[in-house]
Amino acid sequence: MMVCAHCGAAKGPKDLDNPEDPREITMQRLIEGYSRFRTNVFPQHSQLFERLAMGQTPQALFIACSDSRVMPEMVMQCDPGDLFPCRNAGNLVPPPTETTSGVAATIEYAIRVLKIPDVVVCGHSDCGAMKSILQSEDLDKLPMVKSWLQHAGPSSRWLRGAMEDAASWSFEQKLKMLTEANVIMQMQNLQAHPAVAEAVKGGTLQVHGWMYDIGSGAIRRFDPESGIFHALIADGQPPLATQVQPTLKIA
Repeated sequence: MMVCAHCGAAKGPKDLDNPEDPREITMQRLIEGYSRFRTNVFPQHSQLFERLAMGQTPQALFIACSDSRVMPEMVMQCDPGDLFPCRNAGNLVPPPTETTSGVAATIEYAIRVLKIPDVVVCGHSDCGAMKSILQSEDLDKLPMVKSWLQHAGPSSRWLRGAMEDAASWSFEQKLKMLTEANVIMQMQNLQAHPAVAEAVKGGTLQVHGWMYDIGSGAIRRFDPESGIFHALIADGQPPLATQVQPTLKIA
């Protein structure tokens, strides 16, 4: 009889036919990753973590989707402590009267306590939440998701209805337009939060709308004046800051 190397449990004949349990493999990857962090990464950046242990001063509140393919810290090459993340299905910003999700509390804390100067609402390509709005019949078995997506706002429902008549549009085109409209809508929803409205009026806060393309890694920003999403930076354009700092980057 064989014994599992991880838990010590005996393996029967059925286990021998499938010796590698996918769940064990997944957990082992997580544990091995933590081991590499403790052995290689943490010692090299111990001073950074000692400083972070005393408090945080993030520079941006980053409202993004929960999608596992979207990793703001990797995309922006930020150190721990640089971003204050707020993630949920569809990167939605409910009205301040909605207090059960924690989004309003996160926004209020980020602005009034941490004094964060920038908020980014970041949508992304192939968003499952936006697909669900377009394919609303698929939500019948997901009542919590269906309820949550109501916060995408009336403009999203209007746009979905308008696009149903656009027979010449592909599903991908409809999804792209809806995802962009959602980013704009959530930027507007932010303004309804008292902490945001006060900080914007006082000139201490800026709100940004971004669209991240998973396949290309490109980001487009929303320009309120033109109403169009433009490339955040042109390909080959040097970064705004050229100062090199030997800090930890998320690989």
